Amino acid sequence: MIAPEDCQSMAEVRAGIDALDVQIVEMLAIRFRFMTAAARIKADRGAVRDEDRKAAVIANAKAEAARIGVPPEVVGDIWERLVEGSIAYEFDRWDEHRA
Repeated sequence: MIAPEDCQSMAEVRAGIDALDVQIVEMLAIRFRFMTAAARIKADRGAVRDEDRKAAVIANAKAEAARIGVPPEVVGDIWERLVEGSIAYEFDRWDEHRA
């Protein structure tokens, strides 16, 4: 993949974004596998939602975004949705493991 700084056309920019999107989805698949593991490990369904952990995960993502020069509020919004979706996914997996 060409570096963003080396792009000379919108076609190159779009190709880079498309390639990154594939990598992001692949990494999300791994993250969701961890959610499946969490659902298997947690004995109590009530432990699936942990507001303190949720806040920490979002704060960590925002701090990392700020550190590397990415807008932290945008990352915070993305991580809010990611964490909420992960919690819903984990609830579904928790229920499936015990059905």
